[in-house]
Amino acid sequence: MSNLVQELTQLQQDALAALAQTTSTAATEAWYADYLGRKGKMTAILRGVGQLDAAERPLVGKTANEVKVVLEAALQERQAAMNQAEMESALAAEGIDVTLPGRQPQLGKLHPTNQGMREIVAILGQMGFQVFDSPEVETDDYNFGLLNFPPDHPAREMQDTFFTKEKDIILRTHTSPGQIHAMRRYAPEPIRVILPGKCYRNEDVTARSEMMFYQVEGLAIGHNITFSDLKGTLLNFANQMYGAGRRIRFRKSYFPFTEPSVEVDVDCILCAGSGCRICKYSGWLEILGAGMVHPVVLANGGYDPAVFSGFAFGMGIERQAMLKRGVDDIRLFYSNDARFLARV
Repeated sequence: MSNLVQELTQLQQDALAALAQTTSTAATEAWYADYLGRKGKMTAILRGVGQLDAAERPLVGKTANEVKVVLEAALQERQAAMNQAEMESALAAEGIDVTLPGRQPQLGKLHPTNQGMREIVAILGQMGFQVFDSPEVETDDYNFGLLNFPPDHPAREMQDTFFTKEKDIILRTHTSPGQIHAMRRYAPEPIRVILPGKCYRNEDVTARSEMMFYQVEGLAIGHNITFSDLKGTLLNFANQMYGAGRRIRFRKSYFPFTEPSVEVDVDCILCAGSGCRICKYSGWLEILGAGMVHPVVLANGGYDPAVFSGFAFGMGIERQAMLKRGVDDIRLFYSNDARFLARV
């Protein structure tokens, strides 16, 4: 037997023994380079083939191929076992216990604006108010003229308006145009309606103002409706919205479509009226504007002001949600930040 054949047989035994001692994938790769690589031990042995007689070369070549096949098969088997062991070790290190219950997926919930809208609608619905839908795209006449905003009236400047290319067609600046739609739908029958929806104003986006926001308008028209009815309705609303025992305060104001007009405050729900940063240390939080429906608006809606009277009020839905949930930046409502939505 050729010396090279003996060396190859011995190489196979030594290589198998060394492979059995490897404990990692990196070690098996080093083993391959040591025994079967371009600069490995088998390559060194086969360099002597050129010095053999022609009759011996086939046997050495056959033996070399057989040894290589055996070692490569052993390497694949060892690496497969090594990969399995490493995977099991990694899983064990992660501490996975398949008997534990799975993680609960994070569930979505109503946007705080929708939560606030539903809460307001539910409270006022208990008082007999019904939801009335009105369009977001309005004529100048419905948005201003029929609500007692004469042309060039200074009050129009308080509501920076989005105009369309079509003459006198605008995005509504408040939900009050819905009052005219509702009155003209039901006149001369008494009505109690609420009008929730989007409003648009061309304002700078700040922590307290947005270009698009939600309002809820309330309107009640009937015989002998008084300012006391308005006060009782709003006091009942404040106690249900912000908790029992709330106090409200009326401050005189001006709206073209109501007379008299008031701004309505509720005692601060955070400091109970003692004064804090949220209420600017006044003890009061402004929640809405209200008043008795102006006779001109009643007439424009189809009601005789000598026979009918009514009150109206309007509030921002985000404003209510900010006060109730302690949010100090209206921009968070439309930031699509899941952390904020989960918190409120």
